[in-house]
Amino acid sequence: MQRLLVSSSLFRDATAPTQAHMGGASLTQAANHADVPPPARQPVPGGQPFHQPEPPGADLAAFFSSPRGRYLLAWEQAQFDARVSDIFGFNAGQLGMPELDCLRTNRMPFAFATAENAFDGHRLLAGTRCTALVESSFEALPFAGQSIDLLALPHTLDFSADPHQVLREVERVLAPEGRIVITGFNPFSFWGLAQMVGRAGGGGLLPPKADGTHAQFMSLLRLKDWLKLLNFEVEGGAFGCYRPPVRSDAWLDHTRWLEPAGDRWWPVFGAVYLIVAVKRVAGMRLIGRSWKTQGQRAASLAPATRNC
Repeated sequence: MQRLLVSSSLFRDATAPTQAHMGGASLTQAANHADVPPPARQPVPGGQPFHQPEPPGADLAAFFSSPRGRYLLAWEQAQFDARVSDIFGFNAGQLGMPELDCLRTNRMPFAFATAENAFDGHRLLAGTRCTALVESSFEALPFAGQSIDLLALPHTLDFSADPHQVLREVERVLAPEGRIVITGFNPFSFWGLAQMVGRAGGGGLLPPKADGTHAQFMSLLRLKDWLKLLNFEVEGGAFGCYRPPVRSDAWLDHTRWLEPAGDRWWPVFGAVYLIVAVKRVAGMRLIGRSWKTQGQRAASLAPATRNC
């Protein structure tokens, strides 16, 4: 199936270099040149092939393909499916996280994805319902103001070097009454404790991104404060994934009793949270000058009946 280009009405003039893709092909490539396959790599003397470097984000992709990563993604996918199905509009977008198809139950006619590197971008086109791809920094989105009705941010803020700037850009491009659906890691959980201990030892529960950025595990209260400052109103949310980040399916199965217990007794200690917020824009109504005289206004207030 041929993939569509991003609508030109979404784009704005931006100084940051960006690329839009159709079916994985860059729009910056000249249209009058045929695709030339790259030259085959020749082995070095001695018969050893060249070392193939890992693509950006490969370590993080490997984590989410592990048993604990799949456990986390299963809960988030179910939450996204339930939350975005009844959000209506024209343009919907997903910022990063190719492991999740955040918009698959949404019925907006145009869905696109934004990625910060080609590795994530190609996987977003292949694994989600998004029919267009834009390569861009999340801190400088190349879209016109108030042009998007729904944006999904699956752990986008957790792996951003400047999450507040990402939210400012999201607020700028989102239309009035538009919605955002955000997921993030909860620092007050088994997963947050494992991340803190790992960072103290020089590592972490989650591998860093290609630029070395580690997951920030932003608290929900902090996120709500930022959303309030940007005129977002929280509509709903949920906590989930109460099991510890064990490495095997067997141990995840042994601790499955923590799910109903966590939902009932300690819901705020889930490993991940989801929040839905709507952009509110204060409106105004122009009131013209009153042309009635004081006598006319007094007459208009006369009672309907008079005493005889």
